[in-house]
Amino acid sequence: MVEDLQKKLKEIKKEALEDKVPIMNDETLSFITNLIARKNIRNILEIGTAVGYSSIVMALTNPNIKIVTIEKDNARYMKALKNIKEMNLEDQITLIFNDALEVSFKEKFDLIIIDAAKSKNLEFFENFERNLDEGGTIITDNLSFHGYVEKDLKEIESRNVRSLVKKIREYRDFLENHPKYKTVIHEIGDTISVTERRNIDEDNI
Repeated sequence: MVEDLQKKLKEIKKEALEDKVPIMNDETLSFITNLIARKNIRNILEIGTAVGYSSIVMALTNPNIKIVTIEKDNARYMKALKNIKEMNLEDQITLIFNDALEVSFKEKFDLIIIDAAKSKNLEFFENFERNLDEGGTIITDNLSFHGYVEKDLKEIESRNVRSLVKKIREYRDFLENHPKYKTVIHEIGDTISVTERRNIDEDNI
């Protein structure tokens, strides 16, 4: 049974890569699954499902984990539904077809993962920070954007990419200077941020 699931998972990954669907890389997923285990995370909100690969990997780490994941691309949403069903994870993973900025929740989450349109990172953060449980974590992926964020803007020919790089840099500055949150940037995968609320003791140091 476990071997069948692992085989299917490899097929999902292989197909996504062949179709050039952006999925979370192994190094980043390993970091996140270790965080899930270490912090005993049970409720996860993922913004940006793609084909469901990262949600599936996280769900397989513990049968008690519940994941809500949001995808606005119809083709990817349908593919994710199929993949989640074939992995028998419908009880753990709830998939929402919508623009994340049109979605609101009352419930709290131990972990929020922002992995959708990079130009909207700040909007996603501000839309869902109210749903972060006390002691919870917000992770944002692709903060290097394939190395472009570290480049001189003059070296980037595409106007769209330059605009995107500026927004990612602004978001990183927002996180690193936010008075209510402590953020650590990890240069793993395509660079991720790990953001947690500051406690009162930290504020008084």
